[in-house]
Amino acid sequence: MITKKIAVLFSGSGTNLENLFLKIHNKTFNGVKLEITLTLCNKKNAPGIAKSRRYGIEPVILEHSEYPERADFDKKLVEIIKAHEVDLCVLAGFMRILTPHFTKNVKAVNIHPSLLPLFKGADAVKKSYESGAKEAGASVHFVNEELDGGEIILQKGFKRTWDMSYEEYEANIHKIEYEILPQAIVKVLTQ
Repeated sequence: MITKKIAVLFSGSGTNLENLFLKIHNKTFNGVKLEITLTLCNKKNAPGIAKSRRYGIEPVILEHSEYPERADFDKKLVEIIKAHEVDLCVLAGFMRILTPHFTKNVKAVNIHPSLLPLFKGADAVKKSYESGAKEAGASVHFVNEELDGGEIILQKGFKRTWDMSYEEYEANIHKIEYEILPQAIVKVLTQ
């Protein structure tokens, strides 16, 4: 049986990370076993660190604040990822804009909480909610040099109701993220 190794990079709570452990880690799809072999966080106090440990993987902590130059951080990041010989890197709430050194050397996908190409970058949920958009959702895309600009792998949306609170809106987006990120990883690694 073929095994494909995955690295998951995160910065915060690790909810998408935990979802990936539950839905794809050590599971087989289309004759391919998927295994999360590396987790990496750029913030030493992120709640997601405990989640990774709960699933038996000690995360690598690589604090970006220790690297004055963005390119130096990315060089170290690529070095760690290459050393783990992963087949795919998943940005799951990894709040860093990556340099071409990363994008040219690592095959990566990202989950983004909007219907791209709308609302690229940070605070996408807030921006889309405040815009009055009638439809919202999430996208999984390949990572390239353009911020949230790579080829879309999967995207799913929902219709916004006139009385929807921000909390309901955000919860709907997260629900979609938890659904489509595992599906996109399976699609990329097993088809």
